[in-house]
Amino acid sequence: MKIICPVCQATRPNISKNGFFKRSSDSKKIQKYICKICNKQFSTATFSDCYFQKKRRLNYPIKFDLCSSTSLRRIALKYKISRTTVKRKIEFLASLAEAKHKLWLEGASFNLIEFDDLETYEHTKCKPISVSVALESKTRKLIGFRVSSIGAKGHLAKPALKKYGKRQNTSYKNRVELFKELTNTVSPNAVFKTDMHAHYAELVKEYFPKAEHKVYKSVRARSAGLGELKKKEFDPIFSINQVFAMFRDNLKRLTRKTWCTTKSMKYLEMQIMIYFEFHNSFLTK
Repeated sequence: MKIICPVCQATRPNISKNGFFKRSSDSKKIQKYICKICNKQFSTATFSDCYFQKKRRLNYPIKFDLCSSTSLRRIALKYKISRTTVKRKIEFLASLAEAKHKLWLEGASFNLIEFDDLETYEHTKCKPISVSVALESKTRKLIGFRVSSIGAKGHLAKPALKKYGKRQNTSYKNRVELFKELTNTVSPNAVFKTDMHAHYAELVKEYFPKAEHKVYKSVRARSAGLGELKKKEFDPIFSINQVFAMFRDNLKRLTRKTWCTTKSMKYLEMQIMIYFEFHNSFLTK
């Protein structure tokens, strides 16, 4: 590790060791330094992402629980911390996961893409949410996503309009942003596999004119697989349907028929970002 003074940017030999201290948050022995130019004292902990955190030892356990169908309240109860602390940990872990995901995407090139939307809701079914996801078919590696608000459909359309007013539909705009982002990592001659949603065909044609687009008719879901796996022997877009089933099983707020729901789209987006990094790093090594 290259030691640099955080104030004057001096390097060795203008920096010398200045003893140790025992960090109370994890009982580790930390090396201290002093700058001979500006007389600034600092340590190796100064450059850590967890700098000033008092409960850094909970970062990985909380990350594991968030991706293992555990609610925020149960995490707070399990580790004897407040829900505010859990929310701060989500914000911190999401920022690390996003940086790691961007680094992983640098120089990547994908050739077989599956794309679809997963639907959930915010607080009530009258406020539906769409999560657009793109993944690499063979490895099931998650590439990108967007969380969007959409209007209620079917028998809930009129009650939702009466109670909450017209809900903004941001799915079209966010899918466009996602496809623009995919142009940096997906090959121009890639193969896209989707269902018969009309907007998917428009996006593939606009942003990947040389790509092959394979469209498959949606079929009824089976009872197993949390309503995501399909009732047929061979599912041509099995990878994304299986990953959506994993989303619903591993993220408590996405589980069907539960009282643990999303209260904020912002934190849903953060938790999905944490799951993206966890899925790519641990579940699909």
